[in-house]
Amino acid sequence: MRHSSNKLTARPLAGLIQALILIVATGHGTTAGAAGIELRGAGSTFSAPLYEKWIDAYQSIHPSVAIHYDAIGSGEGIARFDAETVDFGASDVSLSAAETAKIRRGAIQVPGTAGMIVLAYNLPGLAGPLKLPQDVYLDIFMGRVRTWDDPRIKTANPGLSLPHKNIAVVGRKESSGTTFAFTSHLAAVGKRWIEEGPGVGKIIDWPAGAMIARGNEGVASRIKISDGSIGYVEYGFARRLGLPVALLQNQAGKFVAPSQESGGAALATSAGQGLDNLAPALANPKDPEAYPIVTYSWLLLYKTYPSDHANAVKSFVEFGLDAGQPLAAELGYLALPPAVADLGKSALSQIK
Repeated sequence: MRHSSNKLTARPLAGLIQALILIVATGHGTTAGAAGIELRGAGSTFSAPLYEKWIDAYQSIHPSVAIHYDAIGSGEGIARFDAETVDFGASDVSLSAAETAKIRRGAIQVPGTAGMIVLAYNLPGLAGPLKLPQDVYLDIFMGRVRTWDDPRIKTANPGLSLPHKNIAVVGRKESSGTTFAFTSHLAAVGKRWIEEGPGVGKIIDWPAGAMIARGNEGVASRIKISDGSIGYVEYGFARRLGLPVALLQNQAGKFVAPSQESGGAALATSAGQGLDNLAPALANPKDPEAYPIVTYSWLLLYKTYPSDHANAVKSFVEFGLDAGQPLAAELGYLALPPAVADLGKSALSQIK
């Protein structure tokens, strides 16, 4: 199955930004504060395209606030947040209680968006969408299913002529929240991922022969140019490059394509869990209509800032949780369930 890139054109984006300006100008959001404020953020490549759109839209309303975001991966984003060299971090894996306790200025974690991790592949000439059962894609990434015409793949795809070609796995090089979310899902699918495989982490040792690349964009680009490859990326990156993505079997046994509906069904299972329990609820959703690999992406904020920065940070994040959510679907992300967005807004009251 091939998905067109569906990039935002200048005209629709400009219209949407104008609509967002009107929304905020008529009463939504907190005043940014004094002129000449500069905010710096760093972290997740998964959510970077959306945060960059938020920044563009927000700065058109508050031109006195300059916001810079470095898409360097969740691991480095957490490191910079811990070192207090940024005003906010961004990560696809939330901080543990122990990690939060070490932050000198205190830490608040707010979900900014959510998205689907897809298995994009490069198999020219395939006559239809590829279906992958959970135990099969688990063993692909463990290096146990090594050719595209493996009997287990053929059984799941009786109508496809699969080539006798080696499978080239593409993984992430740097510390990555996308890797953490993906490996957490694989661990939920099968205990052998923990007992015999690489385990769960932001950075892991992939099987011998795997190709590695930096960032979601780097993985997607490597798949694009590598015949016979398969790798895990945030859905929007695969869509923008026109990469086909597999239909993945979910916990209920149904093969599901990534979509707003299937991703939304997964998020619905977590919406009533509270901020601290959002991530575990998404490891392998039970809903029969749910896409199986979905993750929240988090904004990491301090509890204390200089007064002008406190107002600006709260204003920007509140904008993202409110008027910024309609941008999510346009870029392939999932808008936060209203109950989750409201939890995030309430958490902003802790910033002093």
